[in-house]
Amino acid sequence: MSVGIHPLNDRIVAEQLQPKAKTASGLYLPDSAQEKPKAAKVVAVGKNVKDVKVGDHILCKEYSDTKVKVDAKEYLIVKEEDVLAIVEV
Repeated sequence: MSVGIHPLNDRIVAEQLQPKAKTASGLYLPDSAQEKPKAAKVVAVGKNVKDVKVGDHILCKEYSDTKVKVDAKEYLIVKEEDVLAIVEV
C-alpha cells in the first residue's frame, strides 16, 4: 500500500485505529475513560527501523506523534523509540 509518505531514518507512518467506545457488557465509554496509548496500523517504515514492519499493529505514546493529512486521510508519524509494543492481532 503506497500512502505517498516515505518516512526517513527511524520514523514510522501509521493509521490510527479507533478505540472501542463500548465495553463487552454494552456500556459506552467517554473519551476520558478510554485507553491512553494510541493504537495504530503501520503503513510505511523508514530505512533504519529494525523491529517494526508494514502491517504491524502498534501501541505508541499518546503525545509522541505528528499528525499529517494526505489525500483527506490522517496519518501518524512516530519514532521507533516511541513505540511501546507490537500487538498480535
